[in-house]
Amino acid sequence: MEKAERSTILRWVAGVVFAASLVATWQFVERAVRSYDLLRSATEVGLPSVAGIRPWMTLGYVATTYDVSFPGLAESLALPNDTPETMTLGAISESRQVSPLDFVMEVQAAVAGLTPAHMPVDPDESGATTKKSDDYLSVLLAYRYPALALLLLVGAIGLPVPTGFSTLLAGSMVAIGEMTWPLAAGIAVAASVSGDVIGYAIGRLADESFLARIGRWLGYSGRRKARINSIFARWGGLTILMTRTLVSHLSSLASLLAGISRYSFGAFLGFALLGRALWTAAYLGLGYVIGNNVEAAGTFLQHVTGIILSLGAMLIAGSYLAAPWLASPADADQKTDA
Repeated sequence: MEKAERSTILRWVAGVVFAASLVATWQFVERAVRSYDLLRSATEVGLPSVAGIRPWMTLGYVATTYDVSFPGLAESLALPNDTPETMTLGAISESRQVSPLDFVMEVQAAVAGLTPAHMPVDPDESGATTKKSDDYLSVLLAYRYPALALLLLVGAIGLPVPTGFSTLLAGSMVAIGEMTWPLAAGIAVAASVSGDVIGYAIGRLADESFLARIGRWLGYSGRRKARINSIFARWGGLTILMTRTLVSHLSSLASLLAGISRYSFGAFLGFALLGRALWTAAYLGLGYVIGNNVEAAGTFLQHVTGIILSLGAMLIAGSYLAAPWLASPADADQKTDA
């Protein structure tokens, strides 16, 4: 009876998590699409820094932040002369009966039109970069391809370095002509896969004493050991592909476990290559699109990360809820007999 009650409670919790994750996924998707549209629009008008303009901002704030004349901005937007500086872009869009996103894009174009073409945008003023991004950008500017290769190699092995951010910056450098797309992409994929192979080799060459020492920390011991081996035998390709793309922060652990479980090296290498190619194309492509506006791209990536995490929670909760219907007849008979 107690076991049945606990199972019922867990199913209610799983149902709540599933519903909450579904709502969160929808919200993150909306925000990601909106962020991407603003990034693309800012690039098209030739001033990437305006990707940071949002409906909650006032006209005066926009004019001050982007160093343009308020009367000139109001005139470009065809606003009445008595329009107050404290009026928000969202309120103006509502009065015009247009979507806030469309009006923000109109404001982007107006600001770009009022900004002299020769006037550089100061990253510190526009918020385009932070101290951390400046440091990594300096390294990439100084050493370029070797720096990119080293960062992605050690990141794939498992060291805590910002691989996604570095690849994003590399894409930005491709956009401004400091790197070439084929060479940057080729080096990024090769370095990442090399790190994956090193992780796989460590697991594959590990002896029983090594596994006994680290197995309990990785959850690779006892009955879990047989279960992990079974999972890789059945879902190894999907696991490797997912940990190179959607949940890339788990790639080093997955590589190690693939080697430990003696997963086929040929299959591992093929799925690792495919996953790293997709991941590299996504990050380099985003960096190329946003140019020097790294902060705006970071906001977009935060929304994408939110989508991935909420989808993961929804998948886990959904799997738990669906388990009774997916159980094999033999399992059902055993539970009935019990």
